[in-house]
Amino acid sequence: QVQLVESGGGLVQPGGSLRVSCVFSGSSSSFYDMNWYRQAPGKERELVAGISTVGSVNYADAVKGRFTISRDRAKNTLYLQMNSLKPEDTAVYYCNAVSRGGDGYWGQGTQVTVSS
Repeated sequence: QVQLVESGGGLVQPGGSLRVSCVFSGSSSSFYDMNWYRQAPGKERELVAGISTVGSVNYADAVKGRFTISRDRAKNTLYLQMNSLKPEDTAVYYCNAVSRGGDGYWGQGTQVTVSS
């Protein structure tokens, strides 16, 4: 059974950096498109970045140039490197995996707080 577990969240100052990770288990992550979503209090969950099974990436306009999504297939791990963090980036960050058949899986989320 597919399971996603995020880690790496925490409190950082504006302008700082943080890397969150998502460990995929239960299957081979190579067959899943992987995404990072985030949800701030009172707001809808939004797609932050995605990486496909063939390695193509996409980013929300709000994070382009600051965030980098990557995957380590050998470790079955998804990463989101976040640089130049802003208070507006404060949210719970969720790992998401989508199979070829369209089945979706979610992690529990990890809190990222950007504050001075």
